Amino acid sequence: MKKLLLPVILLVIGVGSGVAAGFALKPEAVAGDDLLADGHPCGDTQKVAEASQPPEIPEEREYAKLNNQFVVPVVEDGNVVALVVMSLNVEVTVGGRTTIFATEPKLRDGFLQVMFDHANIGGFSGNFTSGTNMRTLRNELLRVAQEIAGSIVTDVLIIDIVRQDS
Repeated sequence: MKKLLLPVILLVIGVGSGVAAGFALKPEAVAGDDLLADGHPCGDTQKVAEASQPPEIPEEREYAKLNNQFVVPVVEDGNVVALVVMSLNVEVTVGGRTTIFATEPKLRDGFLQVMFDHANIGGFSGNFTSGTNMRTLRNELLRVAQEIAGSIVTDVLIIDIVRQDS
């Protein structure tokens, strides 16, 4: 009997801890989460309908796909430990694609410098796809694109990113 008592007590403590942790870490209710069991809203129907609509994409934008991928070495202690391969698109105002293609060599040079700097500060190490790392990289890419091509550039999109460790 004593042999069974300790596992049962540990089981009860474990389950209780799990339930307590679940309640403590429960996310806050978000607007639109007030649905009845049958899936119908129990709050303001208009707000729920608006929240379920996809975001509008501005029609006055075009995308210029840069033809070649970017390859960035990740160097640690003087050795290349990984390669990061990225594909980018540049969001521009209507008619701006020709400007992007005309300035592509200069854009690629500026983008590579941003990526090398990002790699040198450890941006491609560890959890390199975290929101903070990606936001920092995107902001710098956008800044350089706007310096080179002007205000026609509205965003730089990272389409693909892969890290291959050596």
